[in-house]
Amino acid sequence: MEFELGFGRGVQKVTVPDKNLADVLTQNRVSVGLTGEAEVRRALRSPIGTPELRKIVRPGEKIAIVTSDITRPMPSRQVLPAILEELEQAGADMKDVTVVFGLGIHRHQTEEEMRRLVGDRVYETVRCVDSDVRDCVHMGTTSRGTPVDIFRPVAEADRRILLGNIEYHYFAGYSGGAKALMPGVSTRAAIQANHARMVEETSRAGNLDTNALRADIEEAGRICGADFILNVVLSEQKEILRAVAGDLVEAHRAGCAFLDTLYRRRIRERADIVITSQGGAPKDLNLYQTQKALDNAKHAVKKGGTIIVVGSCREGFGESVFEEWIAAAPDARSLIDRVRRDFRLGGHKAAAIAMVLENADIVLVSEMPEETVRAAFLTPAASAQEALDAALAKYGPDATVIVMPHGGSTLPEAEQS
Repeated sequence: MEFELGFGRGVQKVTVPDKNLADVLTQNRVSVGLTGEAEVRRALRSPIGTPELRKIVRPGEKIAIVTSDITRPMPSRQVLPAILEELEQAGADMKDVTVVFGLGIHRHQTEEEMRRLVGDRVYETVRCVDSDVRDCVHMGTTSRGTPVDIFRPVAEADRRILLGNIEYHYFAGYSGGAKALMPGVSTRAAIQANHARMVEETSRAGNLDTNALRADIEEAGRICGADFILNVVLSEQKEILRAVAGDLVEAHRAGCAFLDTLYRRRIRERADIVITSQGGAPKDLNLYQTQKALDNAKHAVKKGGTIIVVGSCREGFGESVFEEWIAAAPDARSLIDRVRRDFRLGGHKAAAIAMVLENADIVLVSEMPEETVRAAFLTPAASAQEALDAALAKYGPDATVIVMPHGGSTLPEAEQS
């Protein structure tokens, strides 16, 4: 069977022999009603845990809308027009509205990228800015000791509206919700304090109830104060299938529950070989982002198996500390020891890759130079087909293969290891 896996703006084609193909993990079939902007407007009319947005905002208030940067598939240009209409209905002046792109520790964006994210009309109607870790206000400290340091235009706003898309996150459980604030518009020190909990057993994809790291994020969100959220769940084709609006936690939980019906996939057993992709741009811009597909794929591969990761990574590693840790490491295991001894944001991503390497080999199909890939303790391959052919030769004619075309979105659960 032939597959086309997203690779930057293009695809990588790979043919898996039918006798070896154990499973293809794509979204489950679920019934949906409205989609796209119509679904966004439905959610705004039926908020969960709060009044409608137009009943929350008052004329003359300064409003900050936090949304995602270029590394996320959040369809801000589809969501923001409806949000701005709600604000106008409340009597808000568009001069009092600022759209903030939550960068976390990502690079700053170009004006062209910001305009593309929100659309021309929104970009020319309201102020749009990137967050800046150097200009933050200390608003308190969580019970777990994490400082709540928030980008000044968000901290000093009268109203805060958080946008985001919900998908599985390898240690926060799920994206979306309060993550727009932490790490979205927080300082590096605050993010580091929170993310240090990634080494805890409860910090894993799909876990909310006992996830202390996620609880810390949501406590930070309550301390800062979020008046309203609007989160969306996307199909593999990036279409809005469900929108949830309202309370920081209640609405987010409803979105997570829908995501589970869509992307949590039971598999009979793990496979010798797993082929995964982030689905192409913008989610495979660099290795820092592409790692997310790898971390879900680890739940589908046998111990001693091989994960083939397909991702352009045309911007290389994507984060300086991540790159520095890999360059300094004598071997992969040392990265795990280092993150436990001296957690540093960015280095945590290198350690996450090393944790996967404890149980499986990783082959990377990318635009990164071969020597750079090897320096990251990964095996380079020129194409997905070349990587699969080599893995089939390694494991023999009866090797099993699972394909995850949108690995960052799909969470496998094996009935047996």
